[in-house]
Amino acid sequence: MFEKIVIANRGEIGLRILRACNEMGIKTVAVHSSADRDLIHVRLADESVCIGPPASSDSYLNIPAIISAAEVTDAMAIHPGYGFLSENADFAQRVEESGFVFIGPRAETIRLMGDKISAIEAMKAAGIPTIPGSDGPLGDDPKHNLKLARNIGFPVIIKASGGGGGRGMRVVHSDAALSSAINMTRAEARAAFGNDTVYMEKFLDHPRHIEVQILADKHGHALYLFERDCSMQRRHQKVIEEAPAPGITPEQRAQIGELCAKACRDIGYSGAGTFEFLYQDDKFYFIEMNTRLQVEHPVTELITGIDIVQQQIRIAFGEPLSVRQEDLKITGHAIECRINAEDPLTFTPSPGLVTQSHMPAGPGIRVDSHLYNGYRVPPYYDSMIAKIIAHGPDRGSALRRMRGALYELVIDGIKTNADLHRRLVNDAAFVAGGINIHYLEQKLKNMNKE
Repeated sequence: MFEKIVIANRGEIGLRILRACNEMGIKTVAVHSSADRDLIHVRLADESVCIGPPASSDSYLNIPAIISAAEVTDAMAIHPGYGFLSENADFAQRVEESGFVFIGPRAETIRLMGDKISAIEAMKAAGIPTIPGSDGPLGDDPKHNLKLARNIGFPVIIKASGGGGGRGMRVVHSDAALSSAINMTRAEARAAFGNDTVYMEKFLDHPRHIEVQILADKHGHALYLFERDCSMQRRHQKVIEEAPAPGITPEQRAQIGELCAKACRDIGYSGAGTFEFLYQDDKFYFIEMNTRLQVEHPVTELITGIDIVQQQIRIAFGEPLSVRQEDLKITGHAIECRINAEDPLTFTPSPGLVTQSHMPAGPGIRVDSHLYNGYRVPPYYDSMIAKIIAHGPDRGSALRRMRGALYELVIDGIKTNADLHRRLVNDAAFVAGGINIHYLEQKLKNMNKE
């Protein structure tokens, strides 16, 4: 096994990776910006290296600095976590060329799945259902683009091929709005991703967001760890996730899961990954694959008993998967609430000093967080500061445990979205299960009118 791993991330995921390494007897190196010297995993790691000033571009996105940190500490591998460089094919390639192991898929696989158009083509070839669309990038001929849109049927959505995180998307409802929407999406994509290629898909008006977690080793084996429902979203950003997805039948679960595992074998995928789908009228439509660890991986861990981070490390080291598909079963239900340092009404980030914090505990409660009393939340990074996860023998018990956990939660000194979560876990439609991805946006509009 690896003797030492560089943790190329921060916050709760940095601590999560450190914990997995500790259980496996692996030494850790925490790289950090100058603003993150007091992060708990930086304090707990065997070694730490400052890789630059607070700005992400000068630290957590600084490829030479991270590789240099691995060199000076004699590390063997680099774990990118999620976000930052986790889906950067150039980073994965540079890590391998420098003589280290990238804990994730091969660079060419990241490139294949990072481009939405090539990913859709690969999934079609593997038999994965996709959304009706332009079947390739849009050209510069307005008449041809209008013909495509009419054939698909309005409303359509224009998407950036290199997009992600909810950016580079625009919904079009009429002929007149099409050309300007394409041009604006191209300009946005060029500025945000350095790639102005866009494509068109049918816009589904009431879909759910269902994703399938997979693990695949370097020996041609792949399996699925069932599915998650991530439909509670604001501006395409997930707010609450749960596993398994309400209302998905065992037959549907097995069918889409096997297709995802087969697709992994077809493209030679290795590591952890997630196939994301829109689900409407009992049909799955592939939208993208995340070639990394997901923020919401804890809900899958709790219903399967599989430590996904440890599996990532073992796969990267070259070990075959130690579990078979027939060995896996769903045990209970799990729900995760993302706690952000932000104003619960305006969603403006709220960095600052945490004067007092108390994290919930008790049967079925897991908290992934880097907070502690006296920690100062910096203004430079994503606002997520904790994940509260509740697990129970069924969805109802998981919800009750989550309500108790949110009631227990105390974070003073900064604003958080905890009050919003307290309302959401008591919302009648969410309690019933099966809300669509537009539900929260509409609910927030109605709340603002009250």
